[in-house]
Amino acid sequence: MYSNILLPLDINEESSWKRVLPVALDLAQHYKANLHVVTVLPDYGKAFVGGFFAKEYETKALEKTREALEELLDRELPEGSQNVQGHIAHGTIYEEINKAADKLDCDLIVLSSHRPELKDYLLGPNAARVVRHAHQSVFVVRED
Repeated sequence: MYSNILLPLDINEESSWKRVLPVALDLAQHYKANLHVVTVLPDYGKAFVGGFFAKEYETKALEKTREALEELLDRELPEGSQNVQGHIAHGTIYEEINKAADKLDCDLIVLSSHRPELKDYLLGPNAARVVRHAHQSVFVVRED
């Protein structure tokens, strides 16, 4: 039923992956699907803000993010995990998640969502946007 599953996570927030990673791995194993793990390095927002950073900042930040994702996957994936690939994106979080899902030909997005506050009502703001705009089915796993 599923051949490519996307798992977006925030490598700096354990709560964004601690519960959802085993679920995504289980789904990938069950369907014999590829699991694509993506983390998004947010952009600066307005161009004015970017002027305060050194030119090489973005390149170094992307390198460090890639290293951190590789370390997390090495540490947290069970021995013998196959068909798992890490990906780094850079930009607006929900837009990059949806772009990655399309580019990687994913047919399911598995993501974590924090408990809502009144302003979020039902899902966190990025999770809600992914759900609204994704071309794929989305499986939402609630954080504790």
